[in-house]
Amino acid sequence: MEKKKDIIIANLNKSYGQKKVLTDLSLEVYEGELFGFIGRNGIGKSTTIDCMIGMKKFDSGTIKIFDYDITTDPIEIKKIIGYVSSEPILYEEMTGIEYFKFISNIYKVEPSTFKEKYTKLCERLEFNLEDLSFPISGYSHGMKQKISLISSLLHNPKIWILDEPTVGLDFMAVEELKKMMVEYAKMGNTVFLTSHNIDFVSDICNRVAIINKGNVKGLYDLDEDPSIKDKLKDIFIKIYDEN
Repeated sequence: MEKKKDIIIANLNKSYGQKKVLTDLSLEVYEGELFGFIGRNGIGKSTTIDCMIGMKKFDSGTIKIFDYDITTDPIEIKKIIGYVSSEPILYEEMTGIEYFKFISNIYKVEPSTFKEKYTKLCERLEFNLEDLSFPISGYSHGMKQKISLISSLLHNPKIWILDEPTVGLDFMAVEELKKMMVEYAKMGNTVFLTSHNIDFVSDICNRVAIINKGNVKGLYDLDEDPSIKDKLKDIFIKIYDEN
């Protein structure tokens, strides 16, 4: 039985002025998959995500999520994705609870389930509920990142997109996040992850793509061949040495 493709990127091209960032980048991500997307700094990972979520326009190519085209159905796509950026982007004049309510209103989360959702997520990431009454501007970087992670899940998105989500998190929070991501994928949702931590990626991902020079240079199925987990760092280095 053919796997359902939740994300399809085909021949994606993106330039900033004369600088070509993405060159005919293509990849497919399956339903229920935890997919890793790795590469060096400035190589196009965040740009790819920005194009996927409709934050940036691209020069040519197609991006489809749940059969919706990002160029013609951006609102429908935004309804079904949860996004966490590498740096927390929050309304810092709000308190934590005000921000959760703001996000929940946007996604029309049922008021009857709202408290239970954010409470459970706060407990998992060890975010003190009392701190939700304080302005976000006074939070540490790690606290802000937890607010981003929690708010991205309040509407139960089918696609969870995370761009360097562990920045600012302590070891215990990172370990819990790993569990959350694995659980989320096992529930039939799809997780798309970028990270500089190759051990983190190889530990939890089903498949991993390595990007260089604006294109996918290697695609590896860690479920099919678990031995790749121990080789992924060497593969990564070899790809960049050869290119």
